Amino acid sequence: MPTGIRSRRVGNINGLAMHVLEAGFEQQAKGCVLLLHGFPELAYSWRKVMLPLAQAGYHVIAPDQRGYGRTEGWDGAYDGDVASFRLFNLVQDALALVLAMGWREVAAVVGHDFGSPVAAWCALARPDVFKSVALMSAPFAGAPTLPFGHASIDPDATAVPHGAATPHSTDLHAELAALARPRKHYQWYYSGSEADGNMRYTPLGIHTFLRAYYHHKSADWPHNKPFKLTGATALALAKMPTYYLMDLHEGMSETVAHEMPSAAHIAQCQWLPDDELAVYSAAFSHTGFQGALNWYRCATSEVLNADLKLFAGRSIDVPSCFIAGQSDWGVYQKPGAFEAMQKTACTGMTACHLVEGAGHWVQQEQPQAVSHLLLEFLQEKNTGPI
Repeated sequence: MPTGIRSRRVGNINGLAMHVLEAGFEQQAKGCVLLLHGFPELAYSWRKVMLPLAQAGYHVIAPDQRGYGRTEGWDGAYDGDVASFRLFNLVQDALALVLAMGWREVAAVVGHDFGSPVAAWCALARPDVFKSVALMSAPFAGAPTLPFGHASIDPDATAVPHGAATPHSTDLHAELAALARPRKHYQWYYSGSEADGNMRYTPLGIHTFLRAYYHHKSADWPHNKPFKLTGATALALAKMPTYYLMDLHEGMSETVAHEMPSAAHIAQCQWLPDDELAVYSAAFSHTGFQGALNWYRCATSEVLNADLKLFAGRSIDVPSCFIAGQSDWGVYQKPGAFEAMQKTACTGMTACHLVEGAGHWVQQEQPQAVSHLLLEFLQEKNTGPI
């Protein structure tokens, strides 16, 4: 861990004993910045941007979120308390942590990957606390639409935010399976009972599996050349790499094994050297993946998404920005979401940045660029355009 970052556990956080990394606690800070990681990551994923934010005067807090790392108190069984992983409870985790750390408001909440919708809902539901939001890699298309018009009669339908085309119908999944190269959507695979065992007990070993997974979604994989999809049809979605549209009869372990980097490439990987990857592999060897996968089970469930409808028609009105890698398919994986975020979902959006030389793990692949963009956003939010 870089000097200047402290690790500790904070108790009584919405039923959790939450493991937290923090920086900038040595002096009176100008504000709090909360960093929320995604899958399959940890608070550790923010290690390269925490110190630049702290050196600018902020108290920087990065937790292992519910289901991850050294945070305790969550149910990791497949048949356990899945509802505790729904978005609103994750927002409550974030709010409880901020209050426990002595803050009554947050200068910015920053979320990457699955941390992005958590950050977005923090800003939408409690703008009095979360004064700005930076979304990374996963665009926020907005709250569910207002219930005008015809009610859905599809019993398998999931809540679809305004402007975001999300594969959810039985017909679409059947169409994916019927393609010449049969496919399946990774979020529904992650929602199934086999995903944890496939990744946790992979013949590759967790360390090698994670190496292949991070490589496959990074700018180092030469085929990550994302583009806007024409819609959420089976043929359009199948243009994405297999880490999003998996081959029907393969698990994620087999999927990423096809793209295993060479020993020479691994030795040259500066953004994630093997000793840093070992932090992730040790964590997931201990916890498994099921707690993290329960987030996907909630996201693909109409029942567990139902409370989001309370905010139907609402937008994020605090200052916001978006940051992703130029080589990140996450920007386009939900057709229409990137555009809806800018047009309707975030009324105070200042900029969208696609960082050169980065794939999905933008704050790890290009930490200097991300640190600069976050500090620029914080300065502009507080003082106006610079």
